[in-house]
Amino acid sequence: MRLLPLVAATYFMVAGGPYGLEDIIGMAGYKWALLLLLAVPLLWSLPTSLMVGELAAAMPVDGGFYYWVREAMGPFWGFQEAWLSLAASVFDMAIYPTTFVLYLSHVAPRLTAGHGGLMLKLGIVGISAVWNLRGAVSVGWGSERMMAVSLSPFVLLIGLAVWHAMRHGALFAPGGAPVGLDIGGAVSVTLWNYMGWDNASTIAQEVDEPQRNYPRAMFLSALAVTCVYVLPLMAVWMSGIPAARFSTGAWVDAARLLGGPALALMVVLAGSLDGLGTFNALTLSLTRLPYAMAEDGLLPRVLTKRWDNGVPWVSVLACSVGWALALGFSFERLISIDLVLYGVALVLEFVALVALRVKAPGMARPFRVPGGLAVAVALGIGPTGLIAYAMWTARGERVAGISALGFAAIIALLGVVAYWIGRSRQVAS
Repeated sequence: MRLLPLVAATYFMVAGGPYGLEDIIGMAGYKWALLLLLAVPLLWSLPTSLMVGELAAAMPVDGGFYYWVREAMGPFWGFQEAWLSLAASVFDMAIYPTTFVLYLSHVAPRLTAGHGGLMLKLGIVGISAVWNLRGAVSVGWGSERMMAVSLSPFVLLIGLAVWHAMRHGALFAPGGAPVGLDIGGAVSVTLWNYMGWDNASTIAQEVDEPQRNYPRAMFLSALAVTCVYVLPLMAVWMSGIPAARFSTGAWVDAARLLGGPALALMVVLAGSLDGLGTFNALTLSLTRLPYAMAEDGLLPRVLTKRWDNGVPWVSVLACSVGWALALGFSFERLISIDLVLYGVALVLEFVALVALRVKAPGMARPFRVPGGLAVAVALGIGPTGLIAYAMWTARGERVAGISALGFAAIIALLGVVAYWIGRSRQVAS
């Protein structure tokens, strides 16, 4: 996989387009939404992409962040890193087929109603599995083209908003907070929309010149994601569309107001394609974790089987079946659990960055975050603070009769149990 396909795959692993921003506008209003979308990249995306750039270039191996944490802190913490990431994926991966069906329902409600919607979601899982079995190059090539197609309606939307403003003047909607202001919820959704920069690291052995291309891909994809979020928001704000009208799927209504039914249809189809592109790219990333863990003897050896194109085909099929079984649940309201599990895993990666600076100062680092140990420590402050805030805002949410944080803690503790079961298998064999 070369640079541009890697940028496109990373883009889908993190964002996939402006879809998902609607709730931020509806929860916090335009001014707060714009502030969050500009501040979070500085406090979250930039430090994370710098950390990923250094560690992925230093250790370009399949499994990525699992190996970083294992090398820095030992096999126990490496296993927990992978466990938390895979557990978070159960909540995360169900959202994208749901997004596909949600947008498609705007033009084909009969097709998506009842069991039809579930079959379409299963179809997304199946298509992604087959696509991934063709290899990382195929996924990167597809991501590059899907990125161009899925963004084209928003280029038109922005252009129409600017043209309308030039002809009739900008009709900025009130930018203040809505009646039901929910800053905590808006922050959580913003973090969710910006998370996933480390996912591309798990396919390092399948990337051309990883030491050179990972840092460049992190910078380019971070810039692209920020622009893709901020520019459409400015367009609809300038067009006078009230923030109160925004909730999941509202881009269709905004497109209809600015460009009529044809643009609305384009947004619907692009939204469906976005769900497929994101699920497909994340399948590429996440299926390398069970493979890496199996190579270390912590999961069944059958997961190490690869085809000639480098694809760990058993891991791809096993993960796809697991995600398919989770599609019957409604995870859209469980972003907080997804964020907590992923957030703890991300903190471990920042700890690994610091630990490796101390433990292996002579390690070859083709790209190195400028500065000494103090800078490496400071790099993790912003992401850790935002994760802590997300945990605090989730304290009142409940899942299955217990708090969301308690639910996430149980999942994390199961990782400790799973590790010792895996170690027992190693000793027995």
